[in-house]
Amino acid sequence: MSKPDGLLVDIAAMVESEHNNQMSLTVVVPGAVITGRLAPVALWWERVAEVLQSSEHLKPFAALFTPPVDASPARPTHLHLHRAKILQGNFGLPHTGGMYRIAIEDISSWTVGDLSYSDA
Repeated sequence: MSKPDGLLVDIAAMVESEHNNQMSLTVVVPGAVITGRLAPVALWWERVAEVLQSSEHLKPFAALFTPPVDASPARPTHLHLHRAKILQGNFGLPHTGGMYRIAIEDISSWTVGDLSYSDA
């Protein structure tokens, strides 16, 4: 998408302003369908830092995920998803969900809610 969807940017901005991570979203990006819950960037960075900090080999990278101190928040350019899965066939990868950062300009379509599979 050459120009980010204004409504999607507004949704991301609302998640940021209310520090709410209950909005489920499914997006289509080149090569993947990803579903998960939107998270404020600070929460997303905190969770990624925790995962990195717990790994002996990756611990040095945790410092990169310290949120910048910024007086005026900019309009979101990325979505930050937690409990996110790439939908592949009838599987969600990873099974337990992960942390994804997606450039809004790369999203070609989206829907509110998360997609899941049923055996019915």
